[in-house]
Amino acid sequence: MADKPGAGKPLKDAEKAVAKTKATEAKASPRDPDVPQPPSFWKTLRSDPPFAIRAALGLGMVLLILLVWWFVTHGDNPVERTISPSKLPSPGEVLSSRSGVVDLEDGIYATLRRVFLGVALASLVGFTLGVAGSAFRAIGAAIQPIVLFLRSIPIGALLPIMLALFAVGEKQMVMFLFFAVLAFVTSDTIKAISLVPERYVETAQTLGASNFQIIRKVLVPLALPDIITSLRFQIGLALGYVMLAEAIGADKGLGHMLNLNERLGRIEQNYLLLFVIVLLALGIDILMRYVQRNLFTWRRDL
Repeated sequence: MADKPGAGKPLKDAEKAVAKTKATEAKASPRDPDVPQPPSFWKTLRSDPPFAIRAALGLGMVLLILLVWWFVTHGDNPVERTISPSKLPSPGEVLSSRSGVVDLEDGIYATLRRVFLGVALASLVGFTLGVAGSAFRAIGAAIQPIVLFLRSIPIGALLPIMLALFAVGEKQMVMFLFFAVLAFVTSDTIKAISLVPERYVETAQTLGASNFQIIRKVLVPLALPDIITSLRFQIGLALGYVMLAEAIGADKGLGHMLNLNERLGRIEQNYLLLFVIVLLALGIDILMRYVQRNLFTWRRDL
């Protein structure tokens, strides 16, 4: 059946209107002085600069610190240096000390193994206690004194207790990390679940959900991004804590290497190991944040 004359005219007019609208939007570019512009990020509180500017600022600060470090340590004669090489070696001396570091890969593996075991055990127990304590306030009131007690113990004072309870060995170091991190995981889990808006719980109750279903399908999923953020920080802290345990009761690991270099006067290697520890913590945090952003795409603040 043939189309009637003029039947395609409304369609063509619509296409022209759309094209005209796009052309108008293209002309009204962000640089158009007639279009109101938002204030620049440096004039607005809590405003994020573009990614390129953030990266440039971060890189610039690192380069500035390296430049200052080089300036106060440059010179072949130790007397001419601003800071003595016995206190702060130059960047070149730190890099060149890599050839003298023995079994670095084994040390990294031993340290990371202890960190992951300790944090994983603390996460399992702390997450369970935190969920129970936030969902049922009576349980939360019961465990609050224990959490407060563990949070208040200085890390240096906790280590002799672990030595007395578990002696020297792998078990002592893993349990030291477990008790050092447990209270923080528990309290952060309680806080994250407590911040879930009550309207979600009320909606689930209206739909007939049981308490267990509300915990499993409402409270935990909504709080999980913040709980993982807490774990990212705890892993970074655990990397620092494990150095104390390894310096006393380990025959391998980064903490053991730091202690050995200190006794032998190899300060350049200790500075190098500090950079290794920082890079490990940064790499783990970047990886966990990448997974976190892909799992919880609805959270724009991660």
